[in-house]
Amino acid sequence: MTDIVLEKHIAAPPSVVYQYLTDSEKWTLWQGVGATIDGALGGLFTVLMPNGTTSRGQFVELEPDRRVVFTWGWVDNPGIPPGSTLVEISLEERSGETLLTLTHSSLPETEIPLHSAGWNHYLSRLAAVAGGADPGPDTGVG
Repeated sequence: MTDIVLEKHIAAPPSVVYQYLTDSEKWTLWQGVGATIDGALGGLFTVLMPNGTTSRGQFVELEPDRRVVFTWGWVDNPGIPPGSTLVEISLEERSGETLLTLTHSSLPETEIPLHSAGWNHYLSRLAAVAGGADPGPDTGVG
């Protein structure tokens, strides 16, 4: 198993970025074509991706405006079932902006390229929308 670690600078304070990680309507603006997000500790989330696949997980740690940790997996991929991997997102305030660090752990080695590309794509969309831009409809990776 391998980890992905990515950083993204976002032109918005952590309080704004946090909202996009815990609210259904805001989540859908940067990832997927539909989402049901229960942004509470133990809350479940489901995200329908543009290619028809569905991710699902559960929030296991929430520190408002600082940290979001959730399990991650795919309803349609038995190799990475829901709850089988962990995504940790830290939000660090930097002069009114945010340094976001994402760590996705427990991924099978074969999934690293696809998930790296996916998270890079989606963190760029998150940075755009949290910074006040319209990233347009989500057409998926590649």
